[in-house]
Amino acid sequence: MPQTSARRVALAALRTWRRKRQFADSIISSALSKSTLQPADRAFAVELFYGVLRNLTLLDFWIGALRRAHLDVDLRDLLHLGLYQLFIAKTAEHAAVHETVETAPKRQRAIVNAILRSAARDRQGLQRKANSESLDVRASHPKFLIERWKKQFGTDATEALCDWNNRPPPIYARINQLKIGRQTFLERYRNARTLPNVSNFVALPSATDAIEAGDCYVQDPSTSLACKLLQAKPGEKILDACAAPGGKTGHIAELMENHGLLVAVERQSERIRLLDENLARLGVRIGKVVCHDWTKPLIPDDVGSKAPFDRILVDAPCSNTGVMRRRLDARWRLNPADFTRMQGRQIEIVRAVAPLLKPGGTLVYSTCSLEREENEDVVQQLVQTMSIFQLEEERSSLPFRDNFDGAFIARFRRRD
Repeated sequence: MPQTSARRVALAALRTWRRKRQFADSIISSALSKSTLQPADRAFAVELFYGVLRNLTLLDFWIGALRRAHLDVDLRDLLHLGLYQLFIAKTAEHAAVHETVETAPKRQRAIVNAILRSAARDRQGLQRKANSESLDVRASHPKFLIERWKKQFGTDATEALCDWNNRPPPIYARINQLKIGRQTFLERYRNARTLPNVSNFVALPSATDAIEAGDCYVQDPSTSLACKLLQAKPGEKILDACAAPGGKTGHIAELMENHGLLVAVERQSERIRLLDENLARLGVRIGKVVCHDWTKPLIPDDVGSKAPFDRILVDAPCSNTGVMRRRLDARWRLNPADFTRMQGRQIEIVRAVAPLLKPGGTLVYSTCSLEREENEDVVQQLVQTMSIFQLEEERSSLPFRDNFDGAFIARFRRRD
């Protein structure tokens, strides 16, 4: 059956995610590329995979309520799939139970069937029990994140943030005005919906054709804040210090009207090809892509010889807590020590690029994190320890306040 095949793809992807430290989106993309599923079944496999990851703690709570004895991890994966369908996806009971049982190895089918049948019989009781649990269970977020967000934002905002993170994200895209004007884009892609207050972004049910043509780039409107604060101008020399996959780089090139020099640096060699491909598709002609790790002491000549730069963007690697709706597995990869660890790396990158900025030049520091350690605390340390920098402006985007992904941006001027 096609749905059985979709379940097998989702199950295999879940097991890969559990065993290897890989991003969820790359895992499911790889799994689908090796399958022969039809579009509807591909969509079902994606829903199952992401749906289980969004609701892991809640699904484990229900498993614990149904079976107190120890269950091995492979069996638990199957139950995750079945319970997600029964309780959250609202799949018809027969299909949810029967097809999940069919997906299981023969030796596990009896126990999977028994537990899922029991869950279906006591659906209302299990839901009531879940509703009385704490937010970390109800919303499937690590307890340490819930606690720190409550201290920073308050209880109501934390609940709203968790709810935001658990919603499937819409497809937002930036119109690439290096290739197409806004009005022409809207006429060509009739299914595009304009967004209030962000005229160069649209919502799309599917962006495949527009992406392939280079007419748009899929990204959240919050990503444009860093580019706006950078204030890039045609004819300048600009360094994008942490560039892949290239969404902000492409936006900067657009603001430069494809005139000047834009050096795009990426640390991971495997992402260089993706960065090159994205910039080529967007029609960026002024980009020079360089592979370099800013934690290494020697700056490559491809970068150093182009200094000093008029402007530098440091879109720093971070914990991704502002984009958990899109990187929904990030919550399970984090631990409390990560925020301080990331802070050290972020400051190290800024220190490495600072000598490349001309006197009077602009440096913009940005993250997609909500955490003080990676945002305000980094800015405070830079101001206190790097007298060459003068802080000019700070801005942020909070999902529960602004209805877009989370982001933090600070603009500095290098003193003359």
